Amino acid sequence: MAPTLPSLSVTGFAIAALVIALIYRLSQIGSRDKRLPPGPPTIPILGNLHLVPKTGLGKKLKEWGETYGGVFSLKFGGGTVIILFDRKAVHHLLDKKGVIYSERPESYVPNLVTGGDSFAFMNSTPLWRAERKVAVHNLSPKMLEDKVGHIQDAESVVLLADILNNPDGYYNHIRRTTSSVASAVVWGHRGPTMKSFWAHAVYDAMDNYSAALEPSANPPVDEFPFLKWFPGTWTKRAIGSYKCMDDTWNEARRRVDARRAKGIKRDAIIDSILDGEKHSDLSNVTPKQMNHFLGVVVEGGADTTASATLTSMMYLALHPEFQDKARKQLDAVCGTSRLPAITDFEAIPYINCIIKEAMRIHPVLPLGVPHRVNQDDWFDGMLIPKDATVILPSWAMHLSETQGYKDPEAYNPDRFLDFPRMADSYAGSPDWQKRDHYGYGAGRRICPGIHLAERTQWRLNARLLWAFDILPKIDPQTGKPMPIDVNNYHEGIAHGPAEFPVVFKPRSQAHIDVIRREMADAEQFLKAWND
Repeated sequence: MAPTLPSLSVTGFAIAALVIALIYRLSQIGSRDKRLPPGPPTIPILGNLHLVPKTGLGKKLKEWGETYGGVFSLKFGGGTVIILFDRKAVHHLLDKKGVIYSERPESYVPNLVTGGDSFAFMNSTPLWRAERKVAVHNLSPKMLEDKVGHIQDAESVVLLADILNNPDGYYNHIRRTTSSVASAVVWGHRGPTMKSFWAHAVYDAMDNYSAALEPSANPPVDEFPFLKWFPGTWTKRAIGSYKCMDDTWNEARRRVDARRAKGIKRDAIIDSILDGEKHSDLSNVTPKQMNHFLGVVVEGGADTTASATLTSMMYLALHPEFQDKARKQLDAVCGTSRLPAITDFEAIPYINCIIKEAMRIHPVLPLGVPHRVNQDDWFDGMLIPKDATVILPSWAMHLSETQGYKDPEAYNPDRFLDFPRMADSYAGSPDWQKRDHYGYGAGRRICPGIHLAERTQWRLNARLLWAFDILPKIDPQTGKPMPIDVNNYHEGIAHGPAEFPVVFKPRSQAHIDVIRREMADAEQFLKAWND
């Protein structure tokens, strides 16, 4: 028996060495490569996952950015996340090197939520390029002013009349307006009331969508794939969100097909595609892909624009001094005889400041939509490894003095007095130090609806401020203004303010008379988009 002891010993040593190697290998999961940008300390396996808050990740990234520098890294299991908390880095990586920073991370939950059909989450495939080309063409400034501006003008008049008739319903009036504009442009149908399918469809489609995609709302399934085998509330929510979205946009398409079967064609994106007059790149897409692509365009033009406009109204109610600054310009140009028009843009520059400040102080997408780098890259001697997730934390940057925003927690449109142009002008400028804000993202993945959003917001903000004093609602019990909580936002990948207690008070009978007069023409014009 003695001769067998050495072999047993060798076997034992081999097993022990294997166990030690395995333990060491596991302990290295979650650790930070010394070549990576700095970041918070990691722990084995989890990396930094244990530090991610359930809500408020945007503000946490500000804290880390100010601690670890303009470019820092987080380790989520074996994965790496690079945070670009720096204007120069955003410009040099996302803008100048957009070719390698334009992919999206492979992510399990977004695929469940979108069914893989959302061009917002697609990699830069031929289908994505074709869909983006269509979106950019139809939402270009020239196309918007030629074909969409009149719809925006008319719908904004309806908004003013709706608030006159039912001021307590301001929240849904604004949401209806942006949804109706986007639906008319994309599907050829408008929603005259919130009960209309075309007014509430986008909000139906996005039911649970934003919450399901919030980074901290789901288990770390991308970092630890075995979690796919343990479904729970999070998977039900994601799958339910997709079904709701799919049902909604299928119904939208059914209604369009029913209209066209009657021989009724309209100047809308869907009609131009189906008629084959243009956009031949989309001729081979499936009906499902088409429906979801157009649905995403509506989502980008409706919910986000409404949220930004509501943010402006909320802060303006608390800061009447900024309303007064805008009205001095509005009254000097328009008086009480007419509504402001987009042609007044340069003559009423303060409206643009108000729009920018809302996009800064609480951007609709606080973390944007993550990018992925498709090859190893370097920045200031730091490794940006292939397949790392790259995040532009717009809200964190906007709230930091290190990024050039003085007194960033304060609402102050004056900070943008030296930025007289719309956001797209600064987003495309090589002068990265003079960028106004990052609310629309950056690089090749910048929001294709930026022009539509800017022009819709300008019309709504200008006309609401021309027509109404926006005031906190008075508590009938105390006789004092009701508190407005500027932190009460719906959490998710997208943020929008919850309803807040304000009053829209008509400025004069003359203003009311103009709205009533314009309403008749607006309703007549918009009949062309009614069901």
